[in-house]
Amino acid sequence: MRPRRLDLVGLALLAATALTWALGESGLLLRNPGGGQGWAPWLVLALALAKGTGVALDFMELREAPPLWRRLVLGWLVGVIGLVALLRWI
Repeated sequence: MRPRRLDLVGLALLAATALTWALGESGLLLRNPGGGQGWAPWLVLALALAKGTGVALDFMELREAPPLWRRLVLGWLVGVIGLVALLRWI
């Protein structure tokens, strides 16, 4: 029996959640190594974007929806993550 796409996306979401949790517990999100902003918060934002895309396309079944709905939902997601990234960068 071959795993369905939804099963694989669910496993990827679990792995991304575990990685995000591990980054938070490690303290890398709070540290400021070398005076820069660090890479861990940016990784968390990228994982949030990937997780949101997986949920929207597969669990909300927007992959089969009209293109307008996909664009609206994914555009909103990119906009919110982009705003958070902008505020983090400033």
